[in-house]
Amino acid sequence: MIDPHLAGRLDFAHRLPTKPPLPPGRNALGLFEQRDAILYVPAGLDAGRPAPLVTLFHGGGGHAAKILPMLEEHAARRRFLLLAPQSLFPTWDLVIAGHGPDRERLDAALGEVAARFLLDPARFVFAGHSDGGSYALSLGLANGHFVTHLVISSAGFMSVHLQTGAPKIFISHGTRDEQIAIERSARVHAAKLTEAGYEVSYIEYAGPHAYQPTVVSQAVDFFMAPAAAGARL
Repeated sequence: MIDPHLAGRLDFAHRLPTKPPLPPGRNALGLFEQRDAILYVPAGLDAGRPAPLVTLFHGGGGHAAKILPMLEEHAARRRFLLLAPQSLFPTWDLVIAGHGPDRERLDAALGEVAARFLLDPARFVFAGHSDGGSYALSLGLANGHFVTHLVISSAGFMSVHLQTGAPKIFISHGTRDEQIAIERSARVHAAKLTEAGYEVSYIEYAGPHAYQPTVVSQAVDFFMAPAAAGARL
């Protein structure tokens, strides 16, 4: 049998914090000498209550400071934690050759966040744009036993060899995207995921290969909506 780690399976598990919480603002987690993960902590977050966590993956050639503005103001206003890991190489390992060091580094980052904050198991979100969207989608489907929502912006592909759980999925893509044609990506992904039984919210907008703020706001409403009765805790 294939090693589930090679298919993107993470070792993360919810736990009680064992370290003091980090202060408001952007915090380097201090895990890696190069391209460390960054955690944004909103002011006024009650560390005694479970907090939603959104892990936001940057696009190819990107970095944390470039992608954080996509959701940072929402995190401040809606008071959720925002983690921005950074790929070891110019883009995510899955895009280059398969799951490897970036999966390991993500596991370490998630574990560090869980050691400092009590996390809400009903709002554990993977999000990303472009290559980051492809990575979030592929990794999220492989870890649906704890990932509850996926927010996918302008993703080019999904590479899934292992599926667990049933995360809710929000997919958006610009109809004028010249880098990743919508008819070969988002429309195909949304149809396949819906056919597979996932709950999919799909939005097309008249725009290029860039996230649209109004659509991002809809995505935040999507994963911050009150949990339905009987939802997993």
